[in-house]
Amino acid sequence: MDKFDRIFQLHKILSSRRTGVSLEELEAQLECGRSTVFRALSTLKEQLNAPVVFDPNSGGYKYADKTQPGTYELPGLWFTPAELQALIVLQRLLSDAAGGILEQHLGPISKRLDQLIKHRRLNLAEAATRLRFPALGARPTGPALHVVASATLQGKKRGMEYHARSQDRRSERTVSPQRLTRYREGWYLDAWDETRAALRTFAVDRIIRPTILEERAVDIPEDQLNEHYASAYGIFGGKADKVAVLRFSRERARWVADEQWHPEQQAEYLPDGRYVLRVPYRDSRELVLDILRHGSDVEVLEPDSLRTEVADQLRRAVALYS
Repeated sequence: MDKFDRIFQLHKILSSRRTGVSLEELEAQLECGRSTVFRALSTLKEQLNAPVVFDPNSGGYKYADKTQPGTYELPGLWFTPAELQALIVLQRLLSDAAGGILEQHLGPISKRLDQLIKHRRLNLAEAATRLRFPALGARPTGPALHVVASATLQGKKRGMEYHARSQDRRSERTVSPQRLTRYREGWYLDAWDETRAALRTFAVDRIIRPTILEERAVDIPEDQLNEHYASAYGIFGGKADKVAVLRFSRERARWVADEQWHPEQQAEYLPDGRYVLRVPYRDSRELVLDILRHGSDVEVLEPDSLRTEVADQLRRAVALYS
């Protein structure tokens, strides 16, 4: 261990004990000699203002004047090697997920992490290049993400112009942001739409001229949000009112059986190895696309309306190649 690791480990030992820890035990746990232990104790006490005292009753060192372990914390940010590795993964994931828009804000954190890595002599200098989060089909984040995120975190209403893809139509909206969601390589805003007097989901990259208003946002209870957004399938809100019954081939079952299509899905293997999945849904648009990507390895058994919709899509696709 270097000095940094040894002080961190010494702090963990003392903060977890109510009774004193002998020099012999500290030497063994810190893997060093007695003089090195004394230097670490001195640094912890004199430079980091830790309440280190010698307890004559137990013949060891401990933190003074504490009724519960963990009342003293080291100043600043102290990380173990495993924590630093996790932070590097998180940093890269955040940077990629935001399409580079957070780069300027993550810059100071990245610099601090680099300094810690070099100081700890960890072999993580090329860690970022060894992590990949490919974004297949990702859409540009757009300039609205900063304003949308700020309004959501501050609990302020927001005005905006919204250009809906489904109808190719623009409209002025005043909304109360509730949640910002990263879903399938895109950012979405769950909000109370005052114009529609209902909960709606907006693609952030389709938001134009967003502004934060001074008025406080309407706060929708958490259980109501979960009922509206978690019940339906995919990004579409609304309480699920139908159940899709899908039967997958034995070959495809090896993949689908490990996937979660919906939090309340039900599934079973058939005697011949095929796999039946039951998925609650309300709006079929996203569900149809997920079914179609499995081609001839899946069949919609129920309901008839969904079976017909998928069959129509397949017939039109075949017609393109006839």
